[in-house]
Amino acid sequence: MGYQHPDNETIVQALKDTKKIAVIGLSDKEYRTSYQIAKEMQDAGYRIIPVNPMVDQVLGEKAYDSLLDVKESFEMINVFRRSEHLPSLAEEAVKTDAKIFWAQQGVQDDEAYEYLKKHDFTVMMDMCLKVAHAVLMK
Repeated sequence: MGYQHPDNETIVQALKDTKKIAVIGLSDKEYRTSYQIAKEMQDAGYRIIPVNPMVDQVLGEKAYDSLLDVKESFEMINVFRRSEHLPSLAEEAVKTDAKIFWAQQGVQDDEAYEYLKKHDFTVMMDMCLKVAHAVLMK
């Protein structure tokens, strides 16, 4: 079938249901898109959980090597990795309590999408979290 964007109602509900966002590939460099978007989401009231084995902390939060190393619960996974990493990240995602998987603009994979949908995830791909939040959560 291939990836289909959810309707705006579904996206708004996902944003309302989220308190904590695990951000895969979050950089500690302020000029990187992942940092800028995570900072905006933090400023909007979401708790950010960095997932990146190359950093110790980002935005004042302890970083984890992988999703499975995060011991606290979170509702959303936001991905800043290339599309070819999505299938393995989807496999990790289903082992967490999260039910929302958001791959940033330019990142999409049909295999990962089908797998996540089979496991009852709300899935957004090839869509900027910050832009969607700014437009839909006015």
